[in-house]
Amino acid sequence: MWINQNFLLDEEISADTELDLRLMALRTGCPIFLHMVPGTITIHCEDIDLVGDIVQALAASLNIENMTSTANFPDFIEKLKEVLVKVDEYHNVRQKLTAEMADHSNLIRSLVVRAEDARLMNDMNSMKQSYLKLYDLNRDLVNGYNIRCNNHSELLACLKIVNQGIQKAGRLRVGKPKTQVVTACRSAIKQGDVEKLFKIIECGGV
Repeated sequence: MWINQNFLLDEEISADTELDLRLMALRTGCPIFLHMVPGTITIHCEDIDLVGDIVQALAASLNIENMTSTANFPDFIEKLKEVLVKVDEYHNVRQKLTAEMADHSNLIRSLVVRAEDARLMNDMNSMKQSYLKLYDLNRDLVNGYNIRCNNHSELLACLKIVNQGIQKAGRLRVGKPKTQVVTACRSAIKQGDVEKLFKIIECGGV
Protein backbone atom coordinates (compact mmCIF):
# COMPACT_ATOMS: atom_id res chain seq x y z
CA MET A 1 0.00 0.00 0.00
CA TRP A 2 1.28 3.48 -0.92
CA ILE A 3 0.81 4.87 2.59
CA ASN A 4 2.98 2.18 4.16
CA GLN A 5 5.78 2.67 1.63
CA ASN A 6 6.01 6.46 1.89
CA PHE A 7 5.34 7.35 5.53
CA LEU A 8 6.93 6.34 8.85
CA LEU A 9 4.13 4.53 10.66
CA ASP A 10 4.01 2.61 13.93
CA GLU A 11 2.32 -0.25 12.09
CA GLU A 12 1.16 -1.00 8.59
CA ILE A 13 -2.27 0.25 7.57
CA SER A 14 -4.80 -1.52 5.39
CA ALA A 15 -8.09 -0.14 4.13
CA ASP A 16 -10.41 -1.26 1.37
CA THR A 17 -12.84 1.64 1.12
CA GLU A 18 -12.05 4.69 3.25
CA LEU A 19 -9.05 5.93 5.19
CA ASP A 20 -8.43 8.89 7.48
CA LEU A 21 -4.85 9.52 8.56
CA ARG A 22 -3.22 12.20 10.69
CA LEU A 23 0.52 12.70 10.26
CA MET A 24 3.22 15.28 10.91
CA ALA A 25 6.12 16.37 8.69
CA LEU A 26 9.39 15.70 10.51
CA ARG A 27 11.25 18.55 8.78
CA THR A 28 8.74 21.32 9.50
CA GLY A 29 6.39 19.96 12.13
CA CYS A 30 3.49 20.78 9.82
CA PRO A 31 0.42 18.56 10.38
CA ILE A 32 -0.91 16.53 7.46
CA PHE A 33 -4.42 15.11 7.24
CA LEU A 34 -5.18 12.55 4.55
CA HIS A 35 -8.67 11.37 3.63
CA MET A 36 -8.80 8.65 0.99
CA VAL A 37 -11.77 7.04 -0.74
CA PRO A 38 -11.66 5.09 -3.99
CA GLY A 39 -10.76 7.52 -6.78
CA THR A 40 -10.20 10.56 -4.54
CA ILE A 41 -7.65 11.73 -2.00
CA THR A 42 -7.99 14.88 0.08
CA ILE A 43 -4.86 16.39 1.63
CA HIS A 44 -5.12 19.01 4.35
CA CYS A 45 -1.77 20.73 4.86
CA GLU A 46 -0.61 24.37 4.84
CA ASP A 47 2.75 23.55 3.21
CA ILE A 48 2.29 23.70 -0.58
CA ASP A 49 5.75 22.21 -1.17
CA LEU A 50 4.97 19.22 1.00
CA VAL A 51 1.60 18.66 -0.66
CA GLY A 52 3.31 18.81 -4.05
CA ASP A 53 5.80 16.16 -2.91
CA ILE A 54 2.95 13.94 -1.73
CA VAL A 55 1.05 14.34 -5.01
CA GLN A 56 4.12 13.53 -7.10
CA ALA A 57 5.05 10.52 -4.93
CA LEU A 58 1.49 9.21 -5.08
CA ALA A 59 1.37 9.53 -8.87
CA ALA A 60 4.76 7.84 -9.31
CA SER A 61 3.85 4.98 -6.97
CA LEU A 62 0.48 4.30 -8.61
CA ASN A 63 1.71 4.99 -12.17
CA ILE A 64 -0.79 7.82 -12.64
CA GLU A 65 -0.01 9.67 -15.86
CA ASN A 66 -2.54 12.50 -15.54
CA MET A 67 -4.09 13.87 -12.37
CA THR A 68 -5.82 17.16 -11.68
CA SER A 69 -6.72 18.78 -8.38
CA THR A 70 -8.24 21.78 -6.67
CA ALA A 71 -6.15 23.66 -4.14
CA ASN A 72 -6.63 26.23 -1.41
CA PHE A 73 -3.50 27.84 0.04
CA PRO A 74 -4.53 31.32 1.29
CA ASP A 75 -1.15 32.15 2.87
CA PHE A 76 0.68 31.16 -0.31
CA ILE A 77 -1.70 33.25 -2.44
CA GLU A 78 -1.32 36.26 -0.15
CA LYS A 79 2.48 36.12 -0.31
CA LEU A 80 2.36 35.70 -4.08
CA LYS A 81 0.03 38.70 -4.30
CA GLU A 82 2.51 40.83 -2.34
CA VAL A 83 5.34 39.80 -4.67
CA LEU A 84 3.25 40.63 -7.75
CA VAL A 85 2.57 44.10 -6.33
CA LYS A 86 6.33 44.59 -5.97
CA VAL A 87 6.84 43.41 -9.55
CA ASP A 88 4.45 46.11 -10.78
CA GLU A 89 6.24 48.72 -8.68
CA TYR A 90 9.66 47.71 -10.04
CA HIS A 91 8.32 47.79 -13.61
CA ASN A 92 6.97 51.31 -13.07
CA VAL A 93 10.28 52.49 -11.58
CA ARG A 94 12.14 50.96 -14.51
CA GLN A 95 9.97 52.77 -17.04
CA LYS A 96 10.40 56.06 -15.20
CA LEU A 97 14.18 55.66 -15.01
CA THR A 98 14.36 54.76 -18.70
CA ALA A 99 12.41 57.90 -19.62
CA GLU A 100 14.65 60.05 -17.42
CA MET A 101 17.80 58.56 -18.98
CA ALA A 102 16.45 59.31 -22.47
CA ASP A 103 15.75 62.93 -21.47
CA HIS A 104 19.23 63.29 -19.97
CA SER A 105 20.81 61.83 -23.10
CA ASN A 106 19.04 64.41 -25.27
CA LEU A 107 20.18 67.22 -22.97
CA ILE A 108 23.76 65.94 -23.04
CA ARG A 109 23.82 65.97 -26.84
CA SER A 110 22.47 69.51 -26.83
CA LEU A 111 25.02 70.71 -24.25
CA VAL A 112 27.91 69.11 -26.14
CA VAL A 113 26.87 71.03 -29.26
CA ARG A 114 26.58 74.26 -27.27
CA ALA A 115 29.98 73.76 -25.65
CA GLU A 116 31.61 73.12 -29.02
CA ASP A 117 29.94 76.18 -30.53
CA ALA A 118 31.13 78.29 -27.61
CA ARG A 119 34.67 76.98 -28.06
CA LEU A 120 34.68 77.84 -31.75
CA MET A 121 33.40 81.34 -30.92
CA ASN A 122 36.05 81.65 -28.21
CA ASP A 123 33.28 82.15 -25.62
CA MET A 124 35.06 80.48 -22.70
CA ASN A 125 32.45 81.49 -20.14
CA SER A 126 29.59 79.84 -22.04
CA MET A 127 31.72 76.79 -22.74
CA LYS A 128 32.54 76.48 -19.04
CA GLN A 129 28.85 76.74 -18.09
CA SER A 130 27.93 74.03 -20.61
CA TYR A 131 30.57 71.65 -19.28
CA LEU A 132 29.48 72.27 -15.69
CA LYS A 133 25.94 71.31 -16.68
CA LEU A 134 27.31 68.26 -18.48
CA TYR A 135 29.13 67.24 -15.32
CA ASP A 136 25.92 67.46 -13.29
CA LEU A 137 23.94 65.53 -15.90
CA ASN A 138 26.61 62.84 -16.09
CA ARG A 139 26.49 62.46 -12.30
CA ASP A 140 22.70 62.12 -12.46
CA LEU A 141 23.03 59.50 -15.19
CA VAL A 142 25.47 57.45 -13.11
CA ASN A 143 23.20 57.64 -10.06
CA GLY A 144 20.20 56.71 -12.20
CA TYR A 145 22.10 53.78 -13.66
CA ASN A 146 22.98 52.46 -10.19
CA ILE A 147 19.36 52.78 -9.10
CA ARG A 148 18.25 51.01 -12.26
CA CYS A 149 20.70 48.15 -11.64
CA ASN A 150 19.44 47.69 -8.08
CA ASN A 151 15.85 47.88 -9.29
CA HIS A 152 16.58 45.28 -11.97
CA SER A 153 18.13 42.92 -9.42
CA GLU A 154 15.10 43.25 -7.14
CA LEU A 155 12.76 42.71 -10.09
CA LEU A 156 14.58 39.53 -11.13
CA ALA A 157 14.42 38.24 -7.54
CA CYS A 158 10.65 38.81 -7.44
CA LEU A 159 10.13 37.21 -10.87
CA LYS A 160 12.08 34.19 -9.64
CA ILE A 161 9.71 33.87 -6.67
CA VAL A 162 6.70 34.14 -9.00
CA ASN A 163 8.12 31.44 -11.28
CA GLN A 164 8.78 29.18 -8.29
CA GLY A 165 5.18 29.76 -7.19
CA ILE A 166 3.92 28.68 -10.61
CA GLN A 167 6.05 25.53 -10.44
CA LYS A 168 4.66 24.76 -6.98
CA ALA A 169 1.11 25.10 -8.32
CA GLY A 170 2.02 22.80 -11.20
CA ARG A 171 3.34 20.13 -8.81
CA LEU A 172 -0.14 19.83 -7.32
CA ARG A 173 -1.07 18.17 -10.63
CA VAL A 174 0.43 15.43 -12.77
CA GLY A 175 1.02 15.06 -16.50
CA LYS A 176 -1.06 17.15 -18.89
CA PRO A 177 -2.95 19.04 -16.12
CA LYS A 178 0.42 20.05 -14.64
CA THR A 179 1.60 21.45 -17.99
CA GLN A 180 -1.72 23.23 -18.49
CA VAL A 181 -1.49 24.94 -15.10
CA VAL A 182 2.06 26.19 -15.69
CA THR A 183 1.21 27.46 -19.20
CA ALA A 184 -2.04 29.10 -18.09
CA CYS A 185 -0.38 30.78 -15.10
CA ARG A 186 2.33 32.30 -17.29
CA SER A 187 -0.29 33.47 -19.76
CA ALA A 188 -2.31 35.12 -16.97
CA ILE A 189 0.79 36.95 -15.71
CA LYS A 190 1.61 38.11 -19.23
CA GLN A 191 -1.93 39.47 -19.51
CA GLY A 192 -1.65 41.13 -16.11
CA ASP A 193 -4.72 39.23 -14.89
CA VAL A 194 -3.92 38.46 -11.24
CA GLU A 195 -7.38 37.16 -10.37
CA LYS A 196 -7.22 34.70 -13.26
CA LEU A 197 -3.81 33.56 -12.04
CA PHE A 198 -5.13 32.78 -8.57
CA LYS A 199 -8.16 30.99 -10.05
CA ILE A 200 -5.86 28.79 -12.15
CA ILE A 201 -3.73 27.94 -9.10
CA GLU A 202 -6.90 26.98 -7.25
CA CYS A 203 -8.85 25.11 -9.93
CA GLY A 204 -6.32 24.14 -12.61
CA GLY A 205 -5.47 25.27 -16.11
CA VAL A 206 -8.77 24.55 -17.81
